[in-house]
Amino acid sequence: SSGINAEYGGGDVISITKDAVDESAALNFFHDEFQMNHLIGTFPKPYVSLIHGITMGGGVGLSLHGKYRVATERTLYAMPETAIGYFPDVGGSYFLSRLEYPYGMFLGLTGHRIKGADLKYLGIATHYTETEKLPALKAAIMASDEESIAEVLATNESPLPGPFTLAPQADLIKHCFSAPSVPEILSRLDADGSEFALKLIKTLRRMSPRSLVVTHKLLSEGSSLGYEECFAREFVAAGEIYRSGEFTEGVRALLVDKDNAPAWNPATVEEVTQEMLDKYFVPQGREWAPL
Repeated sequence: SSGINAEYGGGDVISITKDAVDESAALNFFHDEFQMNHLIGTFPKPYVSLIHGITMGGGVGLSLHGKYRVATERTLYAMPETAIGYFPDVGGSYFLSRLEYPYGMFLGLTGHRIKGADLKYLGIATHYTETEKLPALKAAIMASDEESIAEVLATNESPLPGPFTLAPQADLIKHCFSAPSVPEILSRLDADGSEFALKLIKTLRRMSPRSLVVTHKLLSEGSSLGYEECFAREFVAAGEIYRSGEFTEGVRALLVDKDNAPAWNPATVEEVTQEMLDKYFVPQGREWAPL
């Protein structure tokens, strides 16, 4: 059972982008983290995540790979990595690519924050339970066995408090984020011209162009790849992200100096070349393997 109140505040990524940390140490971090995520997803016993509170980055990796994932009205979920020059890792290319298309692409590129009920609507959470029921749920889980855990979770579910909050934007999201490239996504958003679309353009233009293009490729291809293969590809991409300097610059701008003015290189998605992109998918040295 994994109970998460406020998981991931950026301390881990700050530590691996400091000047004193070399590439091998950074890759060790990602290698071990991905092994843990993969182990959770393949663990033979029921793994229950109580996703209660802020769940981002590393917290997503700890909670979303389990068989049972319980959200509450206080859950706040996001994968905001493109804002710091990174990408939705910890198996994001596997689980985001398997959501109803193309919501995973939308969430992965924009870092859009969603709350508990929406996690259930999207299938990110398997159950929705109000906070006041959590103590009883925890006690029931601890008293249950492998055969009865599904019934325990179902018995303690709460009604969803309202409709899917992204429903009014569903057509826009499906049309724009199913585009074959990030520049085309931006073009479709611009053509739409609605307030929501223009807000998304502003959001995407703040993100690392390299990260957006890498994320688009990972999520576009992830749905046809196996669980282990997705982690292996993410490990290769993580190494190049680290070497490119984008990750270090993003962490500096948003988490260290907090000037919110990252100097991305290149500055726009239109300037990201195929040659740049290819580097993120060619293994250089160490490769990832599960435990």
